[in-house]
Amino acid sequence: MKTLLLSLREISKSYGEKNRKVKVLDNISLDIYDEFTSIIGPSGSGKTTLLKIIAGVEKPDTGEIKQYTKDLRIGFVFQFPTLLPWETVLENVTLPLIANGVSREKAREIAEKYLGLVGLSGFEDFYPHELSGGMRQRVNIARALAIEPTILLLDEPFSHLDPLTAENLRSEILDIWLSGATTVRSIILVTHNVDEAILMSDRLIILTPRPAKIAKIINIDLPRPRDRRSVEFQKIEDLVYEYIS
Repeated sequence: MKTLLLSLREISKSYGEKNRKVKVLDNISLDIYDEFTSIIGPSGSGKTTLLKIIAGVEKPDTGEIKQYTKDLRIGFVFQFPTLLPWETVLENVTLPLIANGVSREKAREIAEKYLGLVGLSGFEDFYPHELSGGMRQRVNIARALAIEPTILLLDEPFSHLDPLTAENLRSEILDIWLSGATTVRSIILVTHNVDEAILMSDRLIILTPRPAKIAKIINIDLPRPRDRRSVEFQKIEDLVYEYIS
């Protein structure tokens, strides 16, 4: 049985001032459970804005967010790696931990654990410019995991990677999550990639064009690993395209 972690009620958000105001989100109500959820919709429909509101980075104009679990923490992986170029891989991962009062020794121990989990043991002393794009994104993921979040937010983290690297990273994130090796109980992915959303998700949230409302919520009960060529996969894909085309 799914456990409710977070609920959004009647969330609306606009940008700009007076006659130049643009409404991005319109009365969004959504429950977040301990599952893998993807948010998909047209460009400019407010997917990233919704993610930032869930993270607490931005505040909605109207509506409320309610937590249903104690000490809920949220990790955020951005589309492009946001690493400090003058810091090593290890220093980039320990930075938010030290900023939150964790000792350097403990921060190093935690960072090494999560770097190992994303396949980067041995790269602790490298600098971002010495890594491939996929490896930099792995550092980004390790840094988000290191704060030991309850909910992990992913904002199109595979979109700038080559297809093979993206495919490998998708599989690894699913394996890490399903293994229970982290504190993450829920993952929310923003994506434009329908196949990616169906491949990874337990539930798919489809947004309308701006100002975004929820057009459809699709529960995906296919067993993992999933076969893109299966009839069941194709049926879900056709249904998604009915709502986003």
